[in-house]
Amino acid sequence: MNHLIATVSTIQNCDNLHHITFDCYGYSIAMMSLELPQDIIIGTKVKLLIKATHVVLAKAFTGRISSANHLPMTVHTVNNGRILSSILLEFNETRIESIMLRTSSEDMSLKVGDKVSTLIQASEVAIGEVLYD
Repeated sequence: MNHLIATVSTIQNCDNLHHITFDCYGYSIAMMSLELPQDIIIGTKVKLLIKATHVVLAKAFTGRISSANHLPMTVHTVNNGRILSSILLEFNETRIESIMLRTSSEDMSLKVGDKVSTLIQASEVAIGEVLYD
């Protein structure tokens, strides 16, 4: 499971749906959730969780896409297995893993040092832990 340390920037509620944005190293990360811990307020520091299978990569990406979260990362390692590939990415000294089909990794010709955009749906981000300083 990937994790990012971030700080709550905004909270919007409508009925039982919560839209929360976080600041993570100067980048905005959005999350949608039906449940929100009561101790989450603006300024709260949290550990966000993202499954490796939900980290989508785009290389030389231009245009618009509906995914709420776009973070620039650098390929740190590429491990192509028989069926799946594990791509380890670096984002401000934090390592994030993306797991994809090997054919996708090969089609993208991913290699160490490549600059990529990570795309993560807001519904695939979760608060794993509230961090108390």
